[in-house]
Amino acid sequence: MPRPLVTVVGAGNVGATTAQRIFEAAIADVVLLDIVEGMPQGKALDLAQAAPVVGHDAKITGTNDYADTAGSDIVVVTSGLARQPGMSRDDLMAKNASIVRSVVQQAAAHSPDAILIVVTNPLDAMCHVALETSAFPPQRVIGMAGVLDSARFRTFIARELGVSVTDTHAFVLGGHGDTMVPLPRYSTVAGVPITELMDPEQIERLVDRTRNGGAEIVSMLKSGSAFYAPAASVFQMVDAVLSDRKRILPCAVYLQGEYDVDGLFVGVPVKLGRGGVEEVIQIDLTEEERSAFLASADSVSELVQKLAEQAAELGLSSVEVAPASGGAMTAEEPAPAAIPESAQQPAGRPAAG
Repeated sequence: MPRPLVTVVGAGNVGATTAQRIFEAAIADVVLLDIVEGMPQGKALDLAQAAPVVGHDAKITGTNDYADTAGSDIVVVTSGLARQPGMSRDDLMAKNASIVRSVVQQAAAHSPDAILIVVTNPLDAMCHVALETSAFPPQRVIGMAGVLDSARFRTFIARELGVSVTDTHAFVLGGHGDTMVPLPRYSTVAGVPITELMDPEQIERLVDRTRNGGAEIVSMLKSGSAFYAPAASVFQMVDAVLSDRKRILPCAVYLQGEYDVDGLFVGVPVKLGRGGVEEVIQIDLTEEERSAFLASADSVSELVQKLAEQAAELGLSSVEVAPASGGAMTAEEPAPAAIPESAQQPAGRPAAG
């Protein structure tokens, strides 16, 4: 029986490490694609030569040609620019939207039945670009954010209490950014809520550190951003889908009335299986938690509105995008365009990890 096929677009730190995890677990054959000639080929060959040592027979291909990705079961999109000095957040979003649009257009054409996992930032807004460009059903477009944010929260909880990370569980909802909503009530150690193990000041300190988890790593590295934990988070999602594990994981998904949000990608717990998002898990929120979640959704809506304005300035065709509060607004969706090599970085680095 042939292995599933996973394409990772972007052979930078996040993309290459994601490809390595999938390949060495032998859960799929892998195609590593990048615009830079030689980079994906070299990294794929290096990984292939490690296979005899690691001990598996999966196959990996490095390429610059989307034809080699045909028939992929999953396409992971890591391509994007990191924010540069003097570059505004809006400029970054416009450039990454253009890159994601081009990537998804080509990947979807060769793998029309694939599930898309989006990693590029700003994550929630890029999921909208991927959905509209691919015209895939919403359950087949998923953003990687909550798994990473929850892993960071679990790490900080375990270190604070001096316990194993395997005994910690945590949920982080909302957008991928400083408006994310960690939920201490649903975060546990061996089933015991952390609200019974730590005082409020401790919890708030860990919540704040989780919100700034990516920025903390960037400040230490000086150049570049996190990639080991993001890659591990993507791997967990890929494995849940390919193995039909029915895992309950926090992911950015397209809400259609759940949590009183309609028409936006926002992070919530979902059941992941072979069909992608099989169910949105709705949990009870306190009024304070619900307010914070809707505020986070509103921040996502603002990003999507800005994308619409950027597209409208270019006079491009319209699509509908809904604000978090309900109702519809008209957005302009640019037609897919080729991205010159000078506009891209070889690394599939999200704008922020």
